[in-house]
Amino acid sequence: MSGHRFVARSVVPVPLELVWRWHLGPASLERLDPPWDWVEIRQRPPAIAEGTRTVLFVPFGSLRFRWVAVHRDIREGRSFCDEQVEGPFARWLHAHVFAPEGDGATRIEDRIEYALRLGAVGDLLGGRSVGRRLRRLFSWRHARARSDLERHAEFAGRPRLRVALSGASGFIGSAVASFLEAGGHEVLRLVRRPPERPGEIGWDPLRGPRDARALEGLDAVVHLAGESLAAGRWTRARKERILGSRVAGTRALATALRSLARPPRAFLCASAVGFYGSRREEDLVEGSERGSGFLADVCAAWEEAAMEAARAGVRVVCARLGVVIGAAGGALRKMLPAFKAGLGGPVGSGRQVMSWIGLDDAVGALHLLLMREDLEGAFNVTSPQPVSSAEFAATLGRVLARPARLPLPEPVVRGLFGEMGEETLLASQRVLPQRLEGAGFRFVHPGLEQALRFELGKMDAGPVLFEEG
Repeated sequence: MSGHRFVARSVVPVPLELVWRWHLGPASLERLDPPWDWVEIRQRPPAIAEGTRTVLFVPFGSLRFRWVAVHRDIREGRSFCDEQVEGPFARWLHAHVFAPEGDGATRIEDRIEYALRLGAVGDLLGGRSVGRRLRRLFSWRHARARSDLERHAEFAGRPRLRVALSGASGFIGSAVASFLEAGGHEVLRLVRRPPERPGEIGWDPLRGPRDARALEGLDAVVHLAGESLAAGRWTRARKERILGSRVAGTRALATALRSLARPPRAFLCASAVGFYGSRREEDLVEGSERGSGFLADVCAAWEEAAMEAARAGVRVVCARLGVVIGAAGGALRKMLPAFKAGLGGPVGSGRQVMSWIGLDDAVGALHLLLMREDLEGAFNVTSPQPVSSAEFAATLGRVLARPARLPLPEPVVRGLFGEMGEETLLASQRVLPQRLEGAGFRFVHPGLEQALRFELGKMDAGPVLFEEG
């Protein structure tokens, strides 16, 4: 049986103990799952230990394979192995190796020995493809591990938190949940259905928790749930659902916190840059006046409802999120089919300004706002480098190596989407993260092309070194 060897190596400026705990934690697998090549995690252990198993369904071309890996050969603080016992390879052994590098840094190595099925025929048909996929995957995984570990290391001396999270199954919420859990925090998910598992709390999005006592003594509540803004035209009924899901639900949750004998110390509530309305080229910071329009009205009422919790002495933070860029969901996922087909382009005139933020930076910003007890009030969660619609289309086309010149004219936007298109696709908002930067937040992907290349797996290897044989 012919075999191959692949090694990916990089150094992170984080102590070995933290790197080790993060990799063995309950959610590191989700954090290392690339957004462009979705892997379904069917079973995972609460923590990696000798003999535990992980069951995945992994894509390979148009097929999906069941992959069962056994974790073994654990050397505390040094290494562990994943061995495929069922899956697409004839043989697969992945050793995760860690070593101190001096000055509080750690060397991370992924050493993989594998063999393809069908021997020489398999090598001929798929050998180069597997090598490319491994380089792409581990460039991304090492970059994600580095940024996550650096963010957790900033607060390594702080106690781990117990956090209730609404919207935990959504695009942003699922990323927040896995990030916090991988960092050792406990996340309790607010679910609409009756709770079925430990760590779930039943709640009604319009009436709040079914039993407010479940929130007693928590460290924080993070509220990200709400009716989608871009799922269709804004009929009167839909606008009522959007307003109710954000305002009534937030007020009910904030009121529940006020009723507790031991309310959480922090209430972090999502908001949106829609607060500012459409303002052309004006620089918008947290002290700027609110704008006009349906979204501005919703955001203002949303934030006012969140402030109800402040009456109980709870620190309230409203995160005014821009367009969150991630391949696994949100606006980018909806755009990708057209852009991959070479049918994408700017919306309207292309001059309107888009305030965006990469998913990892959005999660990192929410983490900072959660951990820093001196921060409260409104924060713009956007990149410091907003772009025009034309710049966005050209950059995405360049990353995908596809033409991106077919515009979506304003009359077509208004005809297809009505008021929703007017306030989301045609609005111009140059929103700057003044308070976030003032708090010392470090953006991992401040530029759009960098963020898109990361999310789509089009980045270069950066500081990751490869060996292949």
